[in-house]
Amino acid sequence: MEEQIRINNLAGIRNSVAGLSQFQGLIDKNKQKEISALLEIMLAGAIVLDCSDIHLEPEEKAVKLRVRIDGLLHDVLFLQKELYQNILSRIKLLAGIKLNITEKSQDGRFTIDAGQAKIEVRVSTLPSEYGETLVGRILNPKKVLSVEELGVRPELLAVFKKEIGQPNGMIIVTGPTGSGKTTTLYAILKEIQNPQIKIITIEDPIEYHLPGVSQTQTDPEKGYDFKNGLSAIVRQDPDVILVGEIRDLETASIALQASLTGHLVLSTLHTNDAAGAIIRLQALGEKPTNIAPALNLVVAQRLVRKICPNCARQEKPTAEELRKLQNELSDLSPGPVKNETAKKLASPSLKIPHTFGCSFCNNTGYKGRIGIFEFFVVDDETENMILRSPSVPQLRKKAKEKGMISIKEDGFLKVVSGITSIEEIERTAGE
Repeated sequence: MEEQIRINNLAGIRNSVAGLSQFQGLIDKNKQKEISALLEIMLAGAIVLDCSDIHLEPEEKAVKLRVRIDGLLHDVLFLQKELYQNILSRIKLLAGIKLNITEKSQDGRFTIDAGQAKIEVRVSTLPSEYGETLVGRILNPKKVLSVEELGVRPELLAVFKKEIGQPNGMIIVTGPTGSGKTTTLYAILKEIQNPQIKIITIEDPIEYHLPGVSQTQTDPEKGYDFKNGLSAIVRQDPDVILVGEIRDLETASIALQASLTGHLVLSTLHTNDAAGAIIRLQALGEKPTNIAPALNLVVAQRLVRKICPNCARQEKPTAEELRKLQNELSDLSPGPVKNETAKKLASPSLKIPHTFGCSFCNNTGYKGRIGIFEFFVVDDETENMILRSPSVPQLRKKAKEKGMISIKEDGFLKVVSGITSIEEIERTAGE
C-alpha cells in the first residue's frame, strides 16, 4: 500500500520560500528538528519552487542537495552524511523500498497530502562511490495540461485536434528524454476522454492518474512488458490505446496492426525529428507497407523555458539578433505565417524578450516551460512516398513543401511572439 506524508503548513512555507537561497536557509535553520519535519520542509519547498526533481548526491564528505527547475539543476546545500542517512531511511520507508539493500538500485513511490492536492513522488535509489544517491520525481497533477496549454501555435491547433479526434490510426510523439512527450500524450487523453469511449494505457511507469482511463504499468519480472501488455490490451475492446514507448519490433507491429483495425494508438519514439520516426520504425524491422497506412501524425518536440513575466524586458533586437531571426525564419513555407513573420521582422518597432532575473524566477530570467513543435501530417501523397522507403532528408523536404515548420523555426517564432529568448532556443534546438 502506498504511503503518504502530510504537509500541514504549505502556506507558511510558501511565505518563507521565495527562492533557492531562502529554501537553503529554511533547511539550515531546522537541521536539528526531527527527520519527518525536515523532510516536510524539503518537499514543501520543492513544491513551492515548482521543482520537477529532488536530487540527493553523496560526495566524499557531505551530501549535495540539488533541485531541477524548468529542466535545469540548481545546487541548494550540503547535508551532513549522518543526517542524510536518516532522511534516506525515512524516504525508503515511505516509498516501500527495502532499507537493508544498498548495493543495487530500487524504485518506489509515495504520496504527499498537500491539502487541496495529492502529489505523488517517484523515488529511485542507486549505489554510488560514497553511498546511495536518491532522486525523487515530483508528479504534481497540475502538470497535466490541456492541449491548448502545450504551446501549439494557433494555426496548428486545429490540425492537432482533428488528428487526435480520428477513430483510428497512430499518433507518435518523438523527442529526447525530458522533452515533454508524456505530457503531450496525457493532454491528448484529457482532450478526447469521454464516457462513450474506452481508453487503456500501458506505461513505464504510470506518472499521473487520469480519471476515466484504465491505466496499467509494465512489470517485466512478471512478464508484463510493452509487447505482452499490448497484446492483452487489444483483447479488452478499447477504442484508444496509449503505449508508453515503442522499443522493439514486436511492440511496433502490434501497435501498427491495432491502428489499422479500428483503434487510435498513441505512443512515443526516441528520434531527433518527426521524419526520423518513420525511419526508426523501419530500423526496428517494420515494413513500409504497414507503416504508411497506419500513421496519422508524428509530433516532434522540445521544451524551452519561458521568459519570466515579472522581470522580462522587451527590447529592440541587436543587429546580430535580427540577423539570426531573419536567417532562421527565411525558409518558412509560403503562407500566412511566413507573411506575418516577414512583416514583424521588417518593422522598426520589433521587440524581442531579454532576460534579467528577479527573486520570482530565482534570478534565472525564466519561469515555466512551453513546447516547441514539429508536425508531420501523413496524407495520401506522403503515404505513397513512405511506401518507397525514402531517406530522412527526402521526407523532411516533402514535409517542408507541404508546409511543415521545424522545431527550431517554431522556437524562433516564439521569440518573435515574446515568449522565450534566442539564447534559450539555441540552447535547446542548437545554433
